[in-house]
Amino acid sequence: MADHVPGSKVDVSSIACGRLTINLSALAENYRLLAAKVAPAACAAVVKADAYGLGIEKVVPVLVQAGARLFFAALPEEGRKVRRLLDAMGASADVYVLAGLVPGTAALYLDEGVIPVLNDLAQVENWARLSTERNGTPLPCALHIDSGMNRLGLDSEELERLLSQPQLLAALDLRVIMSHLCSADEPDNSLNDEQHTLFSRALSRLPKSAASLANSSGIFLGQRFHFDLARPGIALYGCNPTPGKPNPMHQVVTLEGKILQVRGIDAPQSVGYGATYRVTGPGRIATVGVGYADGYLRSLSNKGRAFAQGVALPLVGRVSMDLTTFDISALAEGSLKPGDWVELIGENVTLDEVGHTAGTIGYEILTDLGRRYHRVYEDA
Repeated sequence: MADHVPGSKVDVSSIACGRLTINLSALAENYRLLAAKVAPAACAAVVKADAYGLGIEKVVPVLVQAGARLFFAALPEEGRKVRRLLDAMGASADVYVLAGLVPGTAALYLDEGVIPVLNDLAQVENWARLSTERNGTPLPCALHIDSGMNRLGLDSEELERLLSQPQLLAALDLRVIMSHLCSADEPDNSLNDEQHTLFSRALSRLPKSAASLANSSGIFLGQRFHFDLARPGIALYGCNPTPGKPNPMHQVVTLEGKILQVRGIDAPQSVGYGATYRVTGPGRIATVGVGYADGYLRSLSNKGRAFAQGVALPLVGRVSMDLTTFDISALAEGSLKPGDWVELIGENVTLDEVGHTAGTIGYEILTDLGRRYHRVYEDA
């Protein structure tokens, strides 16, 4: 290795122990694929949680270029960030916030041009009052009807009370009426049809507006779930919206870890905290500079795998804060060395596989990926 020259600039990519590559072209293609599938319905883009951890500043412009004109964020601050980014781009697009008109947020919605999703009757009443106070001009909003999730949205009792007060609805510029599927990733679950029926009944009694029910998996339940507007999230970022079937989406994220050390090991030695893995014969262990502080979950201990040179490498021992160990005995000695990279998430070890192995879902894996990685945004 060449000696470091004092005062020379450090190449961040060369010193990183974890590398997260985001394929923006694949992201754009995923949006176009979903938009084509729901046409003639419109297709929004859900960019909550910093675009599922991939970075709003990078993701939103790509989605705009791909044709997205409707965005959904979860929290008011997220919505403001998306709105300001779109304004800086000169992009004509609407931004909705799923949390709605929670106390203290009215000024943000009014001043920033962000649209609240009204989730209960009190929010509807407050938004109607604000409309009246602003020279009677109806303010834009979405209305969330709960159809079985029992999380956010007007329940059946509140819906009846709202319908009995037509002056409230008349005071709103109602852009979208929405609900949310709770079991869309289970196509045979009867709850899907039940929610569709409840939502359709509510729509028949409310003023005409764009209707939205389908999330990522809901898009694949069929056209009758598309209504006027679909709201894909996780599918945009490459997770499989059709569990148990081939993934129709393109791979967006690749996570690699750098090997810090390779060592020989033999019985009766063990690996990692708690000595949870004991070798039964001679082999080699590669220690990789990624751990649970980077969102590579501890629950992957003794269950996960990496991939290198066409070979799956089992994770052995516990995932620790900064380090994870893999058995590389199946590869020829010397074929992997310190400084080499192994795939932790990618084409061979998918987000969905990692989530399942960790006892969770790809959503959590994706949104937990930490800030210590060197991030590479690719257009290829």
